[in-house]
Amino acid sequence: MPSRNFGTTPPAKAPPSIRHCPPIPMASNYTCRACSRALARPSSLLPQTSRNPRGTPVRNSPRSSRGLSTSAPSLYYATKPLRAEAPAQGKTAVSKSVPKALPKSPLTGFAAGLRKRAPLMTETYVAYGATQQLFKECARNGDYVIPQALEKNGEIPQDEDGTHIGVGKGWWYDTLGLTPTFNAWAQITFIHMYMLQVRLRMFPATHAPIWAQHLTNQCFYAAEDRLVVYHKFTSTMLRQKQLKDLFSQWRGAILAYDEGLVKGDAMLAAAVWRNLFAGKEDVDFQKLAEIVGYMRREIRKLDLTSDEDIAKGNWMFGEDPGAEAAGVMLQSKLMKEGDSS
Repeated sequence: MPSRNFGTTPPAKAPPSIRHCPPIPMASNYTCRACSRALARPSSLLPQTSRNPRGTPVRNSPRSSRGLSTSAPSLYYATKPLRAEAPAQGKTAVSKSVPKALPKSPLTGFAAGLRKRAPLMTETYVAYGATQQLFKECARNGDYVIPQALEKNGEIPQDEDGTHIGVGKGWWYDTLGLTPTFNAWAQITFIHMYMLQVRLRMFPATHAPIWAQHLTNQCFYAAEDRLVVYHKFTSTMLRQKQLKDLFSQWRGAILAYDEGLVKGDAMLAAAVWRNLFAGKEDVDFQKLAEIVGYMRREIRKLDLTSDEDIAKGNWMFGEDPGAEAAGVMLQSKLMKEGDSS
């Protein structure tokens, strides 16, 4: 009769993952490779087996994780961080964290703030828009049109030298007697651009070159358009040649007018005579003196104008040079002394 071992628990079955392991003596520290891999696995990835009080195996499923942030939720326009408040007794708690009124636009004040933090980055965009308006004012006095150029198969009128002649109005054409041509338009525009550039030099040193360059660019954009629309310069090579020559005239005009502005009215009149009248002899010197007085007057007005008004493009030149006729006819102190002697 077989003997029974009372009080002895029968050995439990080995888990499926280690059933293939050979029997190992209990005193041995040996662990097979499969067991090592099983033990090395993260416990969160393996289902955990436990026993209830009755001895029935219970399989626990992995717990789902949930992120919890202790920081207060952010609201772009919130004036203070959101927080939970204890509800008042007998009353419903109302959150006071939502702002009462939102700004009209999220971009309110953005441009102004950006200009303060990065002025050089935004200055070129401000200068481009403002100089576009300022240049239109500079070109207004010498504006002209050629109606025949806008007609199909229209013949553009020319003088004996082959220069295209247009139709213009105003003091510079009607009173001064200039012929409405591309070169006359350019020289009249240069005079007004120069007066404005003298004012732009008073801007901060980091901003003045940007404004001067944009004003020059606006001039040559308009000049190229005029060459195409009114003078039929469809060849890019011909236009570039004409614009290069025009740029040389502009640089020469700046130097000549700078010298005249410093050395006196006689030198400034000589600069106007060389550039605007091309050094012709049959020039009305009274009208020439009126132009000099006009330049002095407008430069003085620009000097009294604030940087803000100039930067906004809010500038218009005053009366034409004919308004200086009365002042030109007055004798200076030196002239009076010469007559008395």
